[in-house]
Amino acid sequence: MNKDQVKGTVKEVAGKVQAQTGKALGSKEQQAKGYVREAEGKAQHVVGDARKLAKDAIKKP
Repeated sequence: MNKDQVKGTVKEVAGKVQAQTGKALGSKEQQAKGYVREAEGKAQHVVGDARKLAKDAIKKP
């Protein structure tokens, strides 16, 4: 796992928690911010996956 995958996963989980907390408190703003953070985390994880694939492709002869 590379740093983008780790950071993406952490951001995704934090976003899920924030969205659920916002939902529980009735705060649409916090819920929306959580969904955005979760999406950012998923995107960052995908970037990490792509980097890993590229690195692995370069290593193989």
